Parts: sequence; C-alpha cells; structure tokens
Amino acid sequence: MIPSSWLVFFSSLPSKPVGNRVKTWRRLVKAGAVQLKGTAYVLPDSREHEEFFQWLAGEIGGMGGQAAFVRADRVEMVPDAEIVALFERRKATDYLPLQTALEILDRKIDGERQGGRAATAKTLQGRFAKLLADFEEARRTDFFSSAAGRELGERIELVRFALSELREGTGRPTSPTDIPARSPGAYQGKLWVTRRDPFIDRMASAWLIRKFIDPSASFGFVDEAEVASLGPGTIAFDVRGGQFTHVDERCTFEVFARSFALNQSALAKIAEIVHDLDLKDDRYRHPEATGVEEILRGVRQTARDDADALDRGMAVFELLHAALNR
Repeated sequence: MIPSSWLVFFSSLPSKPVGNRVKTWRRLVKAGAVQLKGTAYVLPDSREHEEFFQWLAGEIGGMGGQAAFVRADRVEMVPDAEIVALFERRKATDYLPLQTALEILDRKIDGERQGGRAATAKTLQGRFAKLLADFEEARRTDFFSSAAGRELGERIELVRFALSELREGTGRPTSPTDIPARSPGAYQGKLWVTRRDPFIDRMASAWLIRKFIDPSASFGFVDEAEVASLGPGTIAFDVRGGQFTHVDERCTFEVFARSFALNQSALAKIAEIVHDLDLKDDRYRHPEATGVEEILRGVRQTARDDADALDRGMAVFELLHAALNR
C-alpha cells in the first residue's frame, strides 16, 4: 500500500575523511532508504523513520556536514508507484543471497531424507535458523511486502516443513496423529489452571488460550496433587495429569497449537521460541529467544503475585505476536 507521505533526506559531507560518507551511506541502506535523485534518500513516512533521520542529521552535523529532511505528500516528477518500485528492486537484490542459501539447504535436506540421521538434522536446523533470522532482518525493511519477499517466505515455509519431516525420519515422536484434534467450541468459558510461579510455557499457553481458544478464559493456580480432583468446568494445562501438557518432545504450547490446528506462521515461530526456552534442546536456535527469556524473567521477578505474572507474560506474547504477524 502506498503511504500518504514520504520523508526525503538530503545531506552533504566534507570529502575527507571518506569513512564518514561510507558510514552515512551504510546507515541509510540498513534503514531501508533508497536513493532518489543525487544525494536524496527516501523512506515511507513513519514516526520511526522520522526519528532515524533526526538522529542521522545530528550525527552528520557533528561530522562537519549538513543534513535536513522534508515530509512530502508526493515527489514531483517521480510518481509514487515509481518510488515503490525502487524499494521493491532493492529488496529483490537483498533477498538474492538468501534465495541461494535456501536452495543449497533444500538440496541438503533432500539428500538426507533417506538416512534420517539425527546429528545431520540438528545441523541443518541450525542453518535454517540462521537463514530464517537473516530473512526476518531483511523483511524488516520490506515496507511494501515485495513479491520477492512473499515468494521467499513461502519457500522458507516449505523448507521448514521438509525439516520437520526429516526430524520425523530420525525417530523423533513427532507424528501429527499422536495428539487428538480439539474444537474451541468445547472449551468456552472455562477456568484454566496451571502450576504456581508461571514462566515461559505457561505464560505463552495462557496467551494462546485467551487469544485463539477461549476469549473469556479465566486462570488459576493449583498444586499437582489437586489436578485429579478438579471439577468438569476446570481445565488443567502444563501440569502432570492435566488435559494439555507436554507430549513426547513437544512443550505445552506446541500441543495446544497442534490440538486446535493453529497453523499461523507467526504462531509457528513463537512455538519454536517457546520450545527452545522450555525444553532447552537448541532445536530451533532463534536469536530472539534470549531476549524473550530475559524479559519474562523480569516479569517474574517484579510481579506482585502469580496472577500478575501471568497477565504480564501474556502481554509480552501479545506484543511478540503482533511484531511477527505484521
């Protein structure tokens, strides 16, 4: 979608040292700006981009140069569609190395499917995690959801599925038939209970329940010994003996997603992050995982009680989902 306005940045720097010009150019490229005419660079108008240009103009002034930017509803002599095309061509170039890396990885997966060696599957998963992180970084500046980005994203999902098949071939108990299908309609207005002192898997699962399964869900906390005596309107999760808990090598969040057929790509990534943090087997190795864990540790340490910790943890996953689902 074409933005209602653009931010156009102008600058001039002394010819020496050359490094200052290179540094400025790199900053603009990393932010996703494209060169418009001469030394003019453009970005879609947003609060984030306005702040970036403000800081960059200040840095250029400190280097002995001059800089300014303007907000424009349109750029005369350059139609909006042509500006968007500049961004899309830039992103197509950015995605090329990732496309090549994905093709190499896909060929390696095809070559290993018959053997199904666990060590190889883990190595390939590590490479996929690195490629996925690079794709997410590149997509951060794909402001107009380019065709190249959409195509690459679809191919990445196919490779993700191929990797899951490879893991199944190594003897991992990951068959989709081992978890029964459930309907959200049978789980409305319930009291959902879990263990005390909630952390990653319980926070994520509670968010998933209220977001996709039972919007009016309420939550409580029990000891494991109480699970067997719970009433019919109470559902236990992430606790031994609960209706929803770990199954083989899946964490509770993954079990919920599988049970209710929640196949959204953003949820798949959250599931992988939760899996790594909860099971600590380094299967997916998402770079965001460490940051998510540190934030949730802060929630746990500053919460007034278990209910407050769960609510604040759910808010973190709501924000994470919004960022991944943009």
